Formats: sequence, structure tokens, C-alpha cells
Amino acid sequence: MGRRTIDLQHPKLVQHVVDFANLKDLPPVDDVLIALGTTIKVAGSQAAFRAVDLEAVVALARVARAQGATRLGVVSAMGASVKSPIFYNQVKGEMEAAVSALGYASVSIARPSMLAGDRAALDQALRSGEGIALSVTRWLKPLIPANYRPVQATDVAAGLLRAVRARQPGVRRVLSGALQGASKGV
Repeated sequence: MGRRTIDLQHPKLVQHVVDFANLKDLPPVDDVLIALGTTIKVAGSQAAFRAVDLEAVVALARVARAQGATRLGVVSAMGASVKSPIFYNQVKGEMEAAVSALGYASVSIARPSMLAGDRAALDQALRSGEGIALSVTRWLKPLIPANYRPVQATDVAAGLLRAVRARQPGVRRVLSGALQGASKGV
């Protein structure tokens, strides 16, 4: 389920474009993985950002839980906290608290640092500051703690999938350092 289709074909992939503000019932599901998000700049306002990164994520998690899902994996962000003075991190913290309270047997929350990956495939332009930061961090990688290094989006996906498959009860946060290189083991 997504806000738009993606250019990916796979025999087991069925894409559904949905309005997350008006979700209908899902088919019965066991696991749900949510990698839904935007930026304030792309969204256009703090309210529009909140509608995607908090309201849509929680709505999807709630509907999936009602359809039988017992395990949830969700992408958040490094620094997420309801008490954060940074709006972005505060919204991510609110999302984490909300999905953690939905009654899932297992909740895995990925907290990546800066995401690296193919933005063009998502019809997103590389942001200039992001490009500079990615270049600088490549040179300084040995000096940067693993949790603060940029992480490939494919590693976040693989690490989150691995965490959900582990079926650990309760809420578990997977920090960026633990996500580094995760796609190599898949």
C-alpha cells in the first residue's frame, strides 16, 4: 500500500494506491511493515508532514492490527522523542508511542540516521545539503560512530524485516548502527 505506485515488479507484489486518511479494511495479515514518510519541505507544512509521518502511519498500523497483524515493523528516525524540541523528531516520537500502544505482540522500530539511496527511483531530487553531507561522511566514516553514519535505505529495509521475523515480544528499537550492512545478509 502506498500513496503512489513504484516501478517495481515481483510475482508476490501487489501494489495498492490508497488514501491513508480514509483507509478501508485490509485483508487478514500477520505482519505489517511501514516505511511511510516525507519531509516537511516536500509535504509543504508541518501539518501536512504530521498527516503523513504520524496520522497515516498510525492509521495503517491500527487497521492492520484490526485485521489480525501481531507483528509490526516501522521506520522512524534517530533522535525520535515526544520530548524533542525538534518538530521532526517530536512527531516521530509521537508515532512510536502511538503504534507501541496498539496491542501488537511485537513492535520493531528502525531508527536510521541520514538515509542514503536512490532518490531518483522515488521521483525525488537529491537535496544539495544532503549530497554534501553524504560526501563528507564518506571521507570521515572511520571517525563517525556507526549510529551516526548515513545508512542505505536497502539496509534499513533488510534490518527491519530481520527484526520483525525475529518475533521478539514487546517493543524493540533497532538503531542505525545495527542496520548498517543488513542487506548483505539477506
